[in-house]
Amino acid sequence: MIGAGLAAHPSTAAFVGNDGPTFGDISILRFLAALEILETDLWEQYNELGGSQDNEEPKGSGNKPYTALLTNIDNDMSQYIHDNTEDEFTHFNFINEYLESKGAKPVDLEKFRKLPGSTADGSSGKKRLTNLMELNEACRHFADLPFATGLSPR
Repeated sequence: MIGAGLAAHPSTAAFVGNDGPTFGDISILRFLAALEILETDLWEQYNELGGSQDNEEPKGSGNKPYTALLTNIDNDMSQYIHDNTEDEFTHFNFINEYLESKGAKPVDLEKFRKLPGSTADGSSGKKRLTNLMELNEACRHFADLPFATGLSPR
């Protein structure tokens, strides 16, 4: 009975009767895209302060004292942070492009960028979805994100 109700729901109409992804598949992919966007926001903050600064990931200008401390941990830490940041952008862009190719709405969390960014030297200072310096506030903010209240695939 529940399956029949979902199949009749207008938001699932594009996914019924074809060999493509199901409504459930699209919902899972949208959830994963949202997580990748959040992960990208975290890595981008690390990259602004401690990642290798170049034209691939141009935001921020680096924080020399922070970067020096990272070098004490691992000489390649700046490159590791840079590469992970670039990978995270690739992950959510790939999932969103796949969703669009299947007629589903991509995930866009830009309207939820409300948290203040870092004020540390090297930070872009842009509004954030997450804030490494204010994790309590960030956790309260998560309740406002779409996956906390139900992501609609359309």
